[in-house]
Amino acid sequence: TGKGGVGKSTVSLAMALAMRRRGLGDEVELISMDSMAVYRGMDIGTTTPSQVEQDQVPHHLIDVVDPDQEFSVAEFVTAVRDVLDDIERRSARAILVGGTGLYVQAVVDQLELPGRFPEIAARIQSEPDTRVLHQRLVRLDPVAAARMEQDNRRRIVRALEVTEGSGRPFSSFGPGLDAYPGTPFVLIGLRVDRE
Repeated sequence: TGKGGVGKSTVSLAMALAMRRRGLGDEVELISMDSMAVYRGMDIGTTTPSQVEQDQVPHHLIDVVDPDQEFSVAEFVTAVRDVLDDIERRSARAILVGGTGLYVQAVVDQLELPGRFPEIAARIQSEPDTRVLHQRLVRLDPVAAARMEQDNRRRIVRALEVTEGSGRPFSSFGPGLDAYPGTPFVLIGLRVDRE
């Protein structure tokens, strides 16, 4: 993981590591953790690996769905777990590369992801004033409300949807974004000066 543009993508560090390991006889495959790379046609904005790179090292979770389809965090996590299971069955190794912070954390920290409640979400969306929704969230789940900006409509609506739909506070789904339980993954982050 790391900020965009630091060189973590399949065209740099991860690809070099995979190629080196493959040169030593290890079967290594890459799994993109980018929430946008799953969408077909997003090649420029997501630094999608070239066909040559994909031929050199198998890549997963690239160009999976059309841009007009929703692909939730929960669906992404399921897809990653399916790919990891398949790679493990073949006695190969996986490198999870790049990524969207929440998507990476959902896989690495095994976040408990709440379900969807579309009718409740639609009802909540009918309220035009986001700050009114935030105040409702303050009453129903003050912990979740304190973790988000009062103008972040998407997050507020989702927290209310889950709280009202599941009957339990959105913040109770854990371990939460501020907890870092043990993990079987080796984590490597890259950092470079902005200049």
